[in-house]
Amino acid sequence: MMITVDPRSHVPPYEQVREQIRGLIAAGALPPGHRLPPVRRLAADLGLAANTVARAYRELEREGVLDGRGTRGTFVTPPAPADPLSSAADDLVRRARAAGLSRDDLIGLLLARWDDQRPHLG
Repeated sequence: MMITVDPRSHVPPYEQVREQIRGLIAAGALPPGHRLPPVRRLAADLGLAANTVARAYRELEREGVLDGRGTRGTFVTPPAPADPLSSAADDLVRRARAAGLSRDDLIGLLLARWDDQRPHLG
């Protein structure tokens, strides 16, 4: 695992480790199910205190990026399934911006469509 820590950086070492692990996962260099090195080994490799690496791992676990399994190790979690509605909303926002619509124009368009699609009772 290619992680480096810049001791001169204003970014705390645990955050540098956390961001680099997140980047390696996003780039596919650490695929789902990949076992990360034990905290003590990575800390020794980086010249850091074990608590520094442990904090980075814990924060990534809280974010759902890593799965700590006690003595069995820490693993990269599979990505959460894409929410089709969120994906559609992201696509709609990109298209609206590309078309030059303002936020208010897009909201107005959505409200008009919502009202047009309302089921009629009667």
